[in-house]
Amino acid sequence: MLERAGDRSALVTGGAGFLGSHLCDRLIADGWQVICQDSLLTGRLDNIGHLLGHPSFEFVERDVCDGVPDVSVEEIWNLACPASPPRYQADPVHTLMTSVLGARHCLELARKTRARVFQASTSEVYGDPLVHPQPETYNGAVNPIGPRACYDEGKRAAEALFFDYARTYGVQIKVVRIFNTYGPRMDPDDGRVVSNFIVRALRGEPLELYGDGRQTRSFCYVDDLIEGVLRLMRSPREITGPVNIGNPSEFTVKELADLVLQITGSTSFVTTVEAKVDDPKQRRPDIERAASLLNWVPSVPLEVGLERTIAYFGAPAITRPVEPRRIAVAS
Repeated sequence: MLERAGDRSALVTGGAGFLGSHLCDRLIADGWQVICQDSLLTGRLDNIGHLLGHPSFEFVERDVCDGVPDVSVEEIWNLACPASPPRYQADPVHTLMTSVLGARHCLELARKTRARVFQASTSEVYGDPLVHPQPETYNGAVNPIGPRACYDEGKRAAEALFFDYARTYGVQIKVVRIFNTYGPRMDPDDGRVVSNFIVRALRGEPLELYGDGRQTRSFCYVDDLIEGVLRLMRSPREITGPVNIGNPSEFTVKELADLVLQITGSTSFVTTVEAKVDDPKQRRPDIERAASLLNWVPSVPLEVGLERTIAYFGAPAITRPVEPRRIAVAS
C-alpha cells in the first residue's frame, strides 16, 4: 500500500554513499524529509551516522535491484551504483543490473506518484572520447564488451529508460552526467585516484600512475557537485538533461600526484604501473549547458578541495596562498 511521506519529501537511493550522503545532508538542511535507501554494498553507515535518529531522516537497508519503498514523495534521487572501477568490476553483472533495474524501479514509482525523478549518470558514457571537451551532444566511444562496460553501458541504458519513460508516460525526469568528483567521505579503499593518492601519500607509500600519467581528468569538489544537481532537479520541467556537471579545469594524473605530495608534504615518490584497459586518455566536461540553463559553474579550486579532503583523511594540509584557476564559460 502506497504511503505518503509528506510535503517536501525525497527518496535518495544510494544515500549512504559518498555523493548520496552529502545530498542527504543538503536536503535536510534545506528542510526536506529524506528516506535514504542503500544496500551498504559500497555505501557506509559512517557516512550517515550523524543523521541516524534525526527526525527528518529515515534509513532503509535494501538493494535497489529488489525495489524501492512504496511511498509517495515529491522527489526521487537515483544515485545507487558502485562508481569506482575496482568496486563495479568486482561483480559486473550486479553493477549493470543495479543501473538498469534501479532506474526502472525509480521510474515506476515516479510514474505512480507523479514525483520528479533524478538519474545520476556519468561522464563514463563518453567512453574514451574522440571529442574534447565532451558536450552532451557527443554520443561517446564506449567499448560495449570491455571490462568497464558493466558501468558504462549500465548508465547508458539507464539514461535510455529515463527518456523513454518521459516520452511514453510523461514522467518528469532530470539526468546529470557527473564528472570526477572528490571530497570528504570518499572511501579510502575504493581505488579512485584522488583518495588513492591521498591515502598513499599519508602512509608514505608510492603513488602509482597507470601508464605514463599523462591521461587527464577534471576534478570537481563535492559541494560544487551537490549545488549543481540541486539546481538541475529544481529547474523548469522542460530542462530534462542530460547536463554535464563537473569542473572544466583539466589536470594530468601526474599533476594531481605532484599536487597531493606538495600539499601533504609527503616523502612518497611517484611510480608507474601498467595502464588499465579502456582507461580514458582525456576527460573534461563542456559545461556551457549547465552555465546557461542552471547558472552554475564550480567555485572550489582543486588546491582548496584537496586541502579539505586531506584534512578529512586525518592529516592537516600545508597551508599556503591559493590562486584559483579561472574558468571561462561562454554566456
